[in-house]
Amino acid sequence: MLTEDQAADIFNRIRKFSSADEVEVLFSGGRFALTRFANNTIHQNVEDENHVVSVRTAYGGRTARATTNRFDDASLRRVVESSEALAKLQHPDSDLLPMPDSREAEGSIGETRVSAEPVLSRYFEQTAAITPQLRADGVKKIVEVAQKHKLTTAGIFSSSDSVEGIFNSRGLSRWHTQTLAEISITMLGADSSGWQKANSPDVTNLNPLQMAETAAQKAINSANPEEIPAGKYTVILEPSAALDIVGFMFWDYSGMAILDQRSFLTGRIGSKLFGENITFWDDVTHPLQTGSPFDGEGMRRQRVPLVENGVVKRVVYARATAARMQRSEYKDKLGPIEATGHGFPLPNEMGEMPVNIVFAKPQNPQTLAEMVASTERGVLVTRLWYIREVDPYEKIVTGMTRDGTFLIENGRVKQGVRNFRFNQSLIQMLSNVEAMSVPLRSCGEESFDMVAPAMKIRDFNFTEVTKF
Repeated sequence: MLTEDQAADIFNRIRKFSSADEVEVLFSGGRFALTRFANNTIHQNVEDENHVVSVRTAYGGRTARATTNRFDDASLRRVVESSEALAKLQHPDSDLLPMPDSREAEGSIGETRVSAEPVLSRYFEQTAAITPQLRADGVKKIVEVAQKHKLTTAGIFSSSDSVEGIFNSRGLSRWHTQTLAEISITMLGADSSGWQKANSPDVTNLNPLQMAETAAQKAINSANPEEIPAGKYTVILEPSAALDIVGFMFWDYSGMAILDQRSFLTGRIGSKLFGENITFWDDVTHPLQTGSPFDGEGMRRQRVPLVENGVVKRVVYARATAARMQRSEYKDKLGPIEATGHGFPLPNEMGEMPVNIVFAKPQNPQTLAEMVASTERGVLVTRLWYIREVDPYEKIVTGMTRDGTFLIENGRVKQGVRNFRFNQSLIQMLSNVEAMSVPLRSCGEESFDMVAPAMKIRDFNFTEVTKF
């Protein structure tokens, strides 16, 4: 694994090779290992270790970057020359700011300097020490569950040990290390399936046997699915399904998206857009979150309230976006406009995005069982997939249910049903949430990980029945 001291040495050599006005180096990489299984047997086991340096140079408003994974002097000299040659070919960008120094990178909101919140360690020795045998042992438990229930299973068990860092010629240096273990399980019956997925920096938080049993029960309980008509139903989305669908709106919580008029929040900041019970924010320091405490320019990620009691409060900003917004027609309409530490590495066309979403615990949380018990007729959804945007301003998305869709009648899960396609406005959906569970770290397949609840939603719009 690349260490911070080794990275500092690489940066110092790069800086000596460069004649640019400013130099920035991003470090990323680590060790990634994967055990993949299908048809109740392991069929792939791979491990890779790689580290990359990405060198950005700047000359008077012109900037570009080049990358390499070789750290000898000759290779570093070549990557610097490539970055500089590309930068000199660019047209000057009047919005390009000088690279931040350490003080600026600490961030602020309004006129108040924000003290750094501690980020709990996201590096666990027990995760870094995972061996192929330990992953195989976990897969064995999963396969034994499948065989016990006469099912076929497929999925992955992966582990990683990664670093992320940034150094620049104005004295900024940031470094972050993290481990992550992840398990994804699909259980297949003759005409049904069940699914579970979870990840954590600490592998001891994962229970492959319990996950396998849950996925198997979903496959068993959804066998011989009934076809019920499409229409508007009370729907209970498990956390993975909830985060996968709401994740499609978070690109819009961006100052650049508003400036470009591609955000559904344009003209809606400060308005009540969702139900009173919807509150969420972005917070990298939350104990159930993962990721580095700094963004692609080295700015510290701040905790940003995005929606409070249904009211859209703020969006996030990269440094250049905040500066542009201060000169725009929106400057007096959006509340505090400061860099929030959510920018992507420069140069980029997207600006920024919140990536550490945390939903507030509801006032009266309910378990999934309690949501089901209070539902006269509805549909329980394990997960969603193939989600795509239909209407960007009303935030209508389409997609399908998968791997465990059930009919609820008279407060009980009655049986599996054929999957649905949906066309659903996220604005309407988050205005129709009747109940939520305690938010937990959750992951899906269509969006990024969040601290998200299960949601009970009225009038969810299923438009047609699928053929599987």
